[in-house]
Amino acid sequence: MESKNAKDMLAALAQTANAGDHTAHMDLISKEVSVYGVPGFDVIGYDDWARQCKFEFEEGLLKQVSYEGLRVVTLTPGNVLFKTTETVEGTDGTVNRQGVEILIRKEADGKWRIVQERILADGEMEFDRHKTH
Repeated sequence: MESKNAKDMLAALAQTANAGDHTAHMDLISKEVSVYGVPGFDVIGYDDWARQCKFEFEEGLLKQVSYEGLRVVTLTPGNVLFKTTETVEGTDGTVNRQGVEILIRKEADGKWRIVQERILADGEMEFDRHKTH
């Protein structure tokens, strides 16, 4: 069931970003969120994420956000840790494609939200594809 939550989360992230719906997009993000692996930053929190999204949405900088592939790393009743490939296309023609590891948690209000995101190092997703279990 939890992998469905991960798929639903990715669909909702893409849909709200592509629609430029700041309120709905930020409702998918925990107030306690930490984002790691962004060049030039130790950690990004909720306020930084909200400010960046607001700017990108208002300025019309995003053409499309999409996710490809889903590999669940860990499942517990209230948490799902998974990896996916995120593609962000800008209206200026730029395309940023990167592996991300996302931890979602069912919060007190019953909604699933991102509590941690880590941008993966080059090759880390490829390494996972070839790892034997």
